[in-house]
Amino acid sequence: MTQTPFLTVNDLCKSYPGEAGHPVEILRGVSFAASAGETLALTGESGSGKSTLLHLVGGLDQPDSGTIALQGTDISTLNDTRRAALRRDRIGVIFQQFNLIPSLNIRDNIAFQARLANRHDREWCATLATRLDLTAHLGKYPEELSGGQQQRVAVGRALAPRPGMVLADEPTGNLDQATGDAVLDLMLELVSETNAALLMVTHSERLAARMSRRLHLAAGRLA
Repeated sequence: MTQTPFLTVNDLCKSYPGEAGHPVEILRGVSFAASAGETLALTGESGSGKSTLLHLVGGLDQPDSGTIALQGTDISTLNDTRRAALRRDRIGVIFQQFNLIPSLNIRDNIAFQARLANRHDREWCATLATRLDLTAHLGKYPEELSGGQQQRVAVGRALAPRPGMVLADEPTGNLDQATGDAVLDLMLELVSETNAALLMVTHSERLAARMSRRLHLAAGRLA
């Protein structure tokens, strides 16, 4: 029996206002699907629409036309409140800038989204902390950690609710190569174990080659 994709994107278009009121087309008819457990690299030149596509899939923005379905739910038709609820419950997001909450310690940062989604599992969070080599730092605050440690916290936070899909925007972009590779190793390992789909924006050909499939954006279209 054919597996139903976790994510289905169909004929997605998005533009933003440009000079003299002329719209600038960012995405022009993008279509693809991703199944549970699949890892996708999203590549392309700067300005090709990678982050825009990631934000649309994550429900952080709305398309001009086209559809984005998560497990059959078309998120492009939902209002802000319902998109936020779906994002909280089904999607984990890992940002290049970490976006940790400075007033929370590492233990509470990891558990933050899981608590919002009412899926906090103390044992799973402890397992993530161990696997991410953060157990000794749980009582510390983000500013006390290195960049690589903060990114591992961000990975743990995204995976704590056991989302069906993880979106990562240049997750190793602010790290040196060795640290970035270590973070990616852990992220791929944990995503595989939870059977989540992964869509990762990257400029690195080397990192893209480690994904199961690549989507390359050029001039707003998949090449």
